[in-house]
Amino acid sequence: MGAAGLADRLAAARAGALVGREPERAVLDLMLSGAAHAPLVAYLHGPGGIGKSSLVRYAARQAELAGRRVVHVDARFLDADPRRMEEAAAPACAEPGAVLLIDTFEHCQPLETWLRETFLLRLADQAIVVVAGRTAPDAEWSLDPGWAQLFTALPVRPLDPAESDALLAARGVPAEQRGAFVAFAGGSPLALSLAASVPPAAPGAPWYPTGDTLTTLVERLVGDLPSALHRRALEVVAQTYVTREPLLRAVLGDEDTNTVFPWLRQLPYIEVTPEGLHPHDAVRATLEADLRWRDPERYDDIRARISLAGLEAVRSATADDALLRVAEWMFLFRDQGGPDNLYNYRTHPHIEDTPLRPDDVPAVLRMAEEAEGPASAAAVAHWLRRQPDAFRVHRYTGSTTPVSFMAILRLHAPLPDDRAEDPVIAAVWNLVETATPLGPGEHLGIRRFAVQPGGGQRPSPLMELISRRTLAEEMRIHGRAVTFTVFEDADLWGRYLAEAGMPEVTAVDVGGLRQHVFGRDWRRQAVEQWVQNRARTAVTPLATWPATASASGPGDQLPRAAFEEGVLDALRTWHTPREFATSVLLHSHLVAPGSSDPAADLRGAITTALDAIQIDPAGVKAHEALTAAYISASRTHKAAARRLGVPYGTYRRHLALAKERLVEQLLRQPATRSTPTAPHSIPEE
Repeated sequence: MGAAGLADRLAAARAGALVGREPERAVLDLMLSGAAHAPLVAYLHGPGGIGKSSLVRYAARQAELAGRRVVHVDARFLDADPRRMEEAAAPACAEPGAVLLIDTFEHCQPLETWLRETFLLRLADQAIVVVAGRTAPDAEWSLDPGWAQLFTALPVRPLDPAESDALLAARGVPAEQRGAFVAFAGGSPLALSLAASVPPAAPGAPWYPTGDTLTTLVERLVGDLPSALHRRALEVVAQTYVTREPLLRAVLGDEDTNTVFPWLRQLPYIEVTPEGLHPHDAVRATLEADLRWRDPERYDDIRARISLAGLEAVRSATADDALLRVAEWMFLFRDQGGPDNLYNYRTHPHIEDTPLRPDDVPAVLRMAEEAEGPASAAAVAHWLRRQPDAFRVHRYTGSTTPVSFMAILRLHAPLPDDRAEDPVIAAVWNLVETATPLGPGEHLGIRRFAVQPGGGQRPSPLMELISRRTLAEEMRIHGRAVTFTVFEDADLWGRYLAEAGMPEVTAVDVGGLRQHVFGRDWRRQAVEQWVQNRARTAVTPLATWPATASASGPGDQLPRAAFEEGVLDALRTWHTPREFATSVLLHSHLVAPGSSDPAADLRGAITTALDAIQIDPAGVKAHEALTAAYISASRTHKAAARRLGVPYGTYRRHLALAKERLVEQLLRQPATRSTPTAPHSIPEE
């Protein structure tokens, strides 16, 4: 059979499997008929896996049967670049009656206005357009009296139970199993199709999610896996926006990555794209939820490792790619903060982030005065003279006009002119000099300005780029001791920043506008520790201000929350000296000021506390749980439970109690005096 015959059979099979969707198909058929009253543009929208692409394929099939030219554009590969859209869709401008199909349009959503107002006007006579995306179309399509007659929005809803049953029947699922599938899938064609694609465990056996519901679901969706290594690889893929070999290697190691990456590329539910590997949404959600339910400790550990790998990716990226790597890192936190999450991980290639140009200065000053008033504009003017390289300017692709700007200042010493010209900087230096003076070679950084006229500092693509630029600098810069960021709307941003370990430290009046300053001391928690802690779901964020450690005396102590998190981090990094050597506890009473080997002193203090727990008869099990989990470096907590010969639930109770006892014991230990340091170690079992 030739390729054309195979294509025809494939199209016919897909058409036969499409169930329901009568209203949507009726509209598409009307458009293809060329009727005078038919719309020329149909916009299909709905969540992932709801069946939009199936309707796009239906339109393509019907158009081919009608002898029309089909131009299919997959927006995932256009990067929201209007030039690439023009190139991909060009045949629809040249051939009358062409059918332009644009799928996954959510990846090009910023082009919606350009598509409506510019590109579609150049289509050939009698051409029609079908757009499919997750986001509903904007209101301008209907508000414009011209487009209102030529455009129709088609929301794609979940299948009803009868339609879901019909889809399963078309896939050959026995009648006795369909009810369970329908109840599980909630009308999602993708979930139904994935479930139906895996045969039952035994012929005629009913499918139902009993016991470990998510475990059963994973088995149905992904089938048998060759090994635990292959499962770990899938757990990584489920957490990352896109998986490339370097990221997988950072989590699994070289040899393991060489084994599993080619295997991942062949999986039917993994999509291979130019950016890397993407799992289907339903598979991603299922694998992630399953791991979180089944082994929450490993879930957090994988997230922490991925977060650290993301940090390394940002650091090793070129200046042009750094913001993209930050956006990919932020995907890890897409579900944190709920529906009002202030940050979006998606890229915005239709906006250019550029250095300040000399001819940008008048526009920057004008934007500052319009958005924040004359006093703020005067501070901007001062810093334009002092640190012009600190400014970044944003413009829409193809335009030279600035639409927003930001500035991240790098300061090494408090200068009188800076204090006099900028009250925020004066307040910041007062804080630093009082709480945490800079040491030799250290500097402070402050994201001083984030201005988008007309938008305040509300979430937007422009504010997201500003945030990513700020994060990129924090991740890549060396010698930064403390960081500050300034927002006008503390109610909007305060909670998010506090959850990220950056509390409000002061507020300053600038020409009648209240500027809220949020601070972090990197000497209390290194960037490597922060990105890992940020990724863990069950950890209270470490408040990193005010930081008195660098100027503290022997009797000073960290806040209890910071101390507790420092103890857990020290245990987690016990066998990774580089990370252990950045522990916040190095600045606590456990380490003598001026110690020649503070990391060894800290290990000795923890050893002493563990020994004290073991002496207490009630703490023997606690000591065993901590030693098995961290000191003996069991691969997983379940392995540690097996090592101790206790049920997993019992082990977890012992471990929780052990952490509490260890923290209390360390808090009770007297302050360490400066003495010659000897190495400490805990014998492994």
